[in-house]
Amino acid sequence: QVQLVESGGGLVQPGGSLRLSCAASGFTSDYYAIGWFRQAPGTEREGVSCIGSNEKSTYYVDSVKGRFTISRDNAKKTAYLQMTSLKPEDTAVYYCATDCYYRDYSIAAFKSASWGQGTQVTVSS
Repeated sequence: QVQLVESGGGLVQPGGSLRLSCAASGFTSDYYAIGWFRQAPGTEREGVSCIGSNEKSTYYVDSVKGRFTISRDNAKKTAYLQMTSLKPEDTAVYYCATDCYYRDYSIAAFKSASWGQGTQVTVSS
């Protein structure tokens, strides 16, 4: 059974940093893209970042470029999202998902994607 479990969320002051982790299990190979999405109350889910299976192809939406860094460790079957210079508008539930892609300056996931349960990130003073 495929499973994704996020961790690392919490409360942080503006300008602070957090690192989110996404632990994957049940996959028969590492040949899949994995990404991060977020959803704030009253808004649609937004793709934030996506990394290819080769760990070298990375994509970001403009609002997080230069502040967030996505990475993955296939040996540990874990993906990460390092978030720095956090802003109140980054407050959301963050989800990891497989089968992400970058198109027309946005990040989305195919219908085949597996999703985690989410972790809350709150940026507030």
